[in-house]
Amino acid sequence: MQTTIAQKAQFRGVGLHSGAAVRLAILPAPANHGIVFVRVDLGGVRIPARWDHVTPSQLCTLLDNGKGATVSTVEHVMAALAGTGITNAIVEVNGPEVPILDGSSEPFVKGIVRAGIRTLNGTEMRAIRILRPVEVHHGQGFARLSPADHLEIHFDIDFEDAAIGHQEKRLDMANGSFIHELMDSRTFCRQSDVVQMQQNGLALGGTYLNAVVIDGDRILSPGGLRHSDEAVRHKMLDAVGDLALAGAPLLGRYTGHRAGHAMTNKLLRALFAAPDAWEWVTLTPTMQRKLPGAGVVAEMGGLLDPVEHLAVA
Repeated sequence: MQTTIAQKAQFRGVGLHSGAAVRLAILPAPANHGIVFVRVDLGGVRIPARWDHVTPSQLCTLLDNGKGATVSTVEHVMAALAGTGITNAIVEVNGPEVPILDGSSEPFVKGIVRAGIRTLNGTEMRAIRILRPVEVHHGQGFARLSPADHLEIHFDIDFEDAAIGHQEKRLDMANGSFIHELMDSRTFCRQSDVVQMQQNGLALGGTYLNAVVIDGDRILSPGGLRHSDEAVRHKMLDAVGDLALAGAPLLGRYTGHRAGHAMTNKLLRALFAAPDAWEWVTLTPTMQRKLPGAGVVAEMGGLLDPVEHLAVA
């Protein structure tokens, strides 16, 4: 069955690149609505959260309604929605950029779970099943979708900086792996890149508290890393959010090597340009229990401040 958020969840923060204060709210939506962003500062302009509304960007995922209205850095909230199993929602934002919060999906996940997840009774849930491999390349990187009976992610990255280096991780996204393994992993960047971006009017809202900033072999952000391989985990988090722009859950294996937002969108475009590479399927209850957000609940008696207060039923 399809789902939505039970009541409004609200968030306040700043845009990572603009530095502007921004408010975001996730509201319930009916069955077959999907995820739609609404620019309330533009009189309610609607922007579907879908692959064919993405304007390629190396720094974030940017949605465009085709008429000049955009909303950027949507990947972390999209990952949170996918990771909690929300299939229908209105995401209101009062500016052109989603708040960065702590640089991960964790604040969005906790806000969603506090608000509650509601099943839309009497509805069927459809997914996109991968039938044959589809692959795209850019430089030394590639991204691939291949057949599997539920979402799996395999990602590896390779940076010269000793603080990151080569990292590789595989995850079966069933059984709450997004909650347990990925949601708290933060975006990361080099100190030299921060300086260059800010000189070009970007990353104006970036701080050591909403990103992992590295300099060679040093972690500059207070408290260090949340995971020794936090960088590759965040890349996987981004992939979950970017793949959610397919418009329905994917049943397949995603492999990313030095991949990013633009390449994942290029992969979705290649997939949907190949009708023999995918098909719609109606999910059985057994299949639905293997989706990334299946069974996410709040444990009784917790305010969800520590990660331990999130569980999977």
